[in-house]
Amino acid sequence: MLDRRDMNGVFVPVITPFLQSGELDLESYRSYLGGLIQHDIQGLVINGTTGEAPTVAWEEVLQLVQATKQLIGGKKQRMPVIIGTGTNDTVSTVRRTESAAEIGADAVLVVVPYYSKPSQEGIIKHFQKVAEVGVPVIAYEIPSRTGVRLTMETARRIMALNGVVGLKDSSDSLALLSELNRHGAGPVLCGDDINYYAMLKQGAAGGILASANVNTQTFIDVYRLVQSGDDLSAKHFFDQQIPLIRKLFQESNPAPLKWILARKGIIASDQLRLPMAPVSKELEDELEHLLPHLSVN
Repeated sequence: MLDRRDMNGVFVPVITPFLQSGELDLESYRSYLGGLIQHDIQGLVINGTTGEAPTVAWEEVLQLVQATKQLIGGKKQRMPVIIGTGTNDTVSTVRRTESAAEIGADAVLVVVPYYSKPSQEGIIKHFQKVAEVGVPVIAYEIPSRTGVRLTMETARRIMALNGVVGLKDSSDSLALLSELNRHGAGPVLCGDDINYYAMLKQGAAGGILASANVNTQTFIDVYRLVQSGDDLSAKHFFDQQIPLIRKLFQESNPAPLKWILARKGIIASDQLRLPMAPVSKELEDELEHLLPHLSVN
């Protein structure tokens, strides 16, 4: 299981490949994952936003975890597996977290409850209940999707909970990171890919980055260069990734990422589940121009 000392470096949230029929494509998943784990990433995140969690049944998540565990045996057996268990219902989140613990999750990623717009106290109690399960919890702040923003005090109280080992910060601001670092309340992982370099410079411990599915080694190198103090090189390499990052989020993630992976032959299809739709023809044309410069697995 993960602890706060393990919350550093690049974690990659994985996609969930589907067949044209809409069913899981485990063959493509194994092929895709086999290439990804050749890189020195710090861990994998299953059933996050990039994995289309809202449309993936829990039974399918268990299949993905089983396939992942089988694949990362041997020399990769120590690679952490983080499972997204967060919902907008505390009871359901606790049940999923208990199930994740039973199948050997090294940690769970738990989003701030969405849609209901709970009070700050309700959010804290939500995380308290989940942390009581006993598997390490990474809290996930993404107000653009949840409709509610953590106050600084709420974030500090969540990070102080026994069992909460980190925060994925997708608040699109450096303010929360700065405040938590000022109070020694980290570690914080960047969840806004476009702010990756800036957050590392501000003290982020690493990132959970959808963009790191592509040009994976470069995102690892940026982290290592910042840690070594070579900021000039780190910024140079990160700046080269900005066009990619912008295109990957120009339309809803993971549609552009799946298009790239399918076009590169890593997965059989860029199929998504409704209400997610394939990328527009305009974005396809723009992504096509980027393809020669992209390294995938």
